[in-house]
Amino acid sequence: MLKIRKTFKYRLYPNRKQRESLLATLEVCRDLYNDALQERREAWKLCRKAIPFAMQSAQLPACKAADAAMRGVYSQVLQDVLHRVDKTYKAFFRRGNGFPRFKGKGWFDSFTYPQAGFRVEGSQVSLSKIGNVKIKLHRPLASEVKTLTLKQENGKWYACFSCMVEVEPLPANDSVVGIDVGLECFAVTSDAEIVDNPRWFGTAQKKLRVVQRHVSRCTQRSGGWRKACRLVAQLHRHVFNQRNDFQHKLSRELVNHHGFIAVEDLNVKGLAGGMLAKSVQDASWSSFIAKLSYKAESADRLLVKVNARGTSQQCPCGAPVPKKLWDRLHQCAACGLKTTRDHASALEILRRGLRLRTETPAIVGVALEAPSFSYGA
Repeated sequence: MLKIRKTFKYRLYPNRKQRESLLATLEVCRDLYNDALQERREAWKLCRKAIPFAMQSAQLPACKAADAAMRGVYSQVLQDVLHRVDKTYKAFFRRGNGFPRFKGKGWFDSFTYPQAGFRVEGSQVSLSKIGNVKIKLHRPLASEVKTLTLKQENGKWYACFSCMVEVEPLPANDSVVGIDVGLECFAVTSDAEIVDNPRWFGTAQKKLRVVQRHVSRCTQRSGGWRKACRLVAQLHRHVFNQRNDFQHKLSRELVNHHGFIAVEDLNVKGLAGGMLAKSVQDASWSSFIAKLSYKAESADRLLVKVNARGTSQQCPCGAPVPKKLWDRLHQCAACGLKTTRDHASALEILRRGLRLRTETPAIVGVALEAPSFSYGA
């Protein structure tokens, strides 16, 4: 049976002493990260020598013997911090940009138990060197847990279990759909279903202006300034949660009802650099397509990304239908199709996706032939 890696996130409710232990662990991990990064930078600057993970890991016992704070942190948690430094270095040399940076106070918000040191016992999770912390298990946890990451978000603590789970395919479905995402409507399907754009950030902007003005009036690093910053962070987190919930529900509905899904392969980073940047970021198309992709994979559905160039300038029958950006209607002189611009784009995306599917393995119960689009005048 095919297995995939999946993360289960739960809310933690530590008491005062446990919160202090969690924050102390974060601070030790942050200091270790910065020290390991400094050692690598100095070794290369002075000796032109690269320090590998194994060399830094071998220094941990001596560091723990000299530092009482490090002795209060589980050994594999410290090793994982060194792994993070090693991964960021390797990623930098692979990409050529994004050199590792030192973590200031408040910029290191998680630590990981990579193999052991944790155990779920009823409504509590037992953490080595910290204790038994209350956890809200709102859904069953998979049995094969690989790692546990504890993360702080806006003063709240979460446990993220990375698990290997078996793929649970849905029953075969021969329904096909093309999806055109946009700003006027969040999505329009080839079945002419319209999903309104909720514009979560735009709705929250009025409240954000008020609290951000308060931040600007406060003295930096003062108590009032920190409290105002927390309010801004809470509002942004609320917007994120709203958007996340909306996209999860929509992607689940599409995967449950369709066996084949075609979407555009969008350059969202390029689209988010113009005058519509705020609206594009608020729509968060990349996040939605990512959710759609992994849900389709776990459900044994087929998702195809097609070339986005010209999907709104061509009729599903193949004839070119040039339009300006403000032209919202599609009218083809060749086949007589009259519909909205977004619906025509969704049909064209579906046509391109079905054409690409002939080059990929078919889904059981789904025909490979692309349908012909013919319409009366």
